[in-house]
Amino acid sequence: MSTHFGGRTLARSQALQLLFQAEANARAVLDVLDGEYALSQGPLDDYARRLALGADECRPELDDVIAARSKGWSVARMNAVDRNLLRLALYEMLYVDEVDVPVTIDECVELAKAYGTDESSRFVNGILGRVADDLEAGVDVAAAVREQDAADDGEA
Repeated sequence: MSTHFGGRTLARSQALQLLFQAEANARAVLDVLDGEYALSQGPLDDYARRLALGADECRPELDDVIAARSKGWSVARMNAVDRNLLRLALYEMLYVDEVDVPVTIDECVELAKAYGTDESSRFVNGILGRVADDLEAGVDVAAAVREQDAADDGEA
């Protein structure tokens, strides 16, 4: 599929490709960047690098946020594109202050349409929408997940 993106949309597309390659090869994004990697359009945008490295660094926490909001779907069972797109979007929503949450959601839904399955855009939109609702209500999503993890560890 030849999909042309520009600006921050291109950066998000590149970041998604890096996350996907890192996961597929069981490597960190930094290791992928240090070696050979493939991008549908290049050169690598600085914002793409920031998103991919950030999402990779926060992956356990992001996966916990995804798991807490995906009813009946474990993160491991998700389509790899959807899983990595959710990580990317959540990282941007939680840690990149200069981008409005609705913009991130819209952009990631478009990427889901371009790279995912027929159901991807609806699935991604649903999970990101639940997180956006929490953020709008003043919930510290990352802290809530850490607290839940600590409570779960205490029960073990």
